[in-house]
Amino acid sequence: MHANEAFPLVDVSGTPFERGLAHGRQVPERVARSLALYRTQLDRRGVSSERQQALARRMVPTIEAFDATYLEEMRGIAEGANVTLEDVVIINCRTEMMYGHDEIGEARKALDDGCTGLIVMPQASTNGRLLHAHNWDWRAECADTGIVLRMRRDDGPDLLVFTEAGTLGRHGINSAGLSLSGNFLTSDRDYVNASEANTPLSLIRRRMLDSTSLADAMKALWNTRRYASNNLMLADARGEAVNLECAPDEIFWLTPTDDLLVHANHWLCPVARTKLRDLGLAKSPDSIYRQRRVTAGLNIGRERFGKIDWTVIKGVLADDFGSPVGVLRVPRKVSFDSIAATVCTTLMDAADGVLWIARKPYESREFVEYRLR
Repeated sequence: MHANEAFPLVDVSGTPFERGLAHGRQVPERVARSLALYRTQLDRRGVSSERQQALARRMVPTIEAFDATYLEEMRGIAEGANVTLEDVVIINCRTEMMYGHDEIGEARKALDDGCTGLIVMPQASTNGRLLHAHNWDWRAECADTGIVLRMRRDDGPDLLVFTEAGTLGRHGINSAGLSLSGNFLTSDRDYVNASEANTPLSLIRRRMLDSTSLADAMKALWNTRRYASNNLMLADARGEAVNLECAPDEIFWLTPTDDLLVHANHWLCPVARTKLRDLGLAKSPDSIYRQRRVTAGLNIGRERFGKIDWTVIKGVLADDFGSPVGVLRVPRKVSFDSIAATVCTTLMDAADGVLWIARKPYESREFVEYRLR
């Protein structure tokens, strides 16, 4: 992969504002693309530019109440990229703004997010380390808005995260040995009691990655009330992992079975399935076979080689059964004149402080290495 085809590495340090300023200054064109993508998506859903700005302003006090330093980092991004604070809020709160307001209620009937994640415990891996991997399925344009953010700081663990330019974090690792990825989930509780919510999903992920222990990361999650459902896969490189299926007001958990955790885009916890109505399977029933095929592929690799390595994981995440809606998703038209695809495949080794990321994996299986240290 040529250097100009890889996701750019954005190095930041200093105070929250200084980190944001460096972020915005290094990739202003990508921040502009992120903003254009979500402004267009909102416009197609019937939300005018004026209404977008008003909704963003409404989110500012919520962000500040959750963590004032996150708002300072957003202010820095805005100044560095020469956009407004409201613009940066739109990028960071895109899920809540695209699906969570009365004027775009119809948009919630066209949910088309994806993602498939997996964790292999050290006992089952060839190198004896915990292996965490993820396919991010979303808008194809994000292949040109994605960045790898490396954050060195004194007020928390260092971070190495993949994210969209202009946002505070999506999935990745920290210097405390934690790794995190997120998968789309939806239920009949989403946005029903939005007035009780206190945290956008993107900031929850960032807060968990800011944690120095597995327990603190989970505590951070349990102390939020969310606008919508989401699945989070959280691991500690020392050998522990948990899958957290989050409804807006309740969290259900799964732990590894036979040293494996796999999650696609439907509710798996038996308790959750008795309490919630899964709204996602009507649009993405492929989640059922993606879940099974990744689990089976990992077990086949273990039977064949004795342990699971990155080659096996790359293979299962490149599975194209059911194309264009396989584990690996090729570009296809979806709702609101959009194109969806697997934007990237990410391999995470938090013990070694490294990410390997393949951009547009449906075109190239070449992985670029990014190091925390």
